[in-house]
Amino acid sequence: MDKAQWISEEDIKRYDILNKQKKELEQEMNRLKKKFHTYLNEEIGADKAGEIKRGNYQLKRQIRSSILYETELTLKKLEDANLHDFILVERKPDTEKIEAAIKLGLVEKEAFEDCKKVKATQAIVVKEV
Repeated sequence: MDKAQWISEEDIKRYDILNKQKKELEQEMNRLKKKFHTYLNEEIGADKAGEIKRGNYQLKRQIRSSILYETELTLKKLEDANLHDFILVERKPDTEKIEAAIKLGLVEKEAFEDCKKVKATQAIVVKEV
């Protein structure tokens, strides 16, 4: 335990308090954002940029847009127009099918062990006991 710092009950308690406050703050911010959007929608119009000035504060709403094509309809139109170069083909292993095949004995588990990567993520959970 030379390099590790001592973790006290107070450290864990403080983390728990801050985590609860963070959740409360996020809820409050979401409530306010909804209020701002509702106001701007009624005063300026939905999906329109705008601003509100109150005292020393200015609130601006920006509108960001992105273009998405409906997959099936777009693919059909591209194929009908013989524009196959505009279609991406993504080749990747079907993890669910591989795992099912291993469980059913259709595929040897050892044959794919060197291919398998396990992703681990860390999470801190604090409960008052």
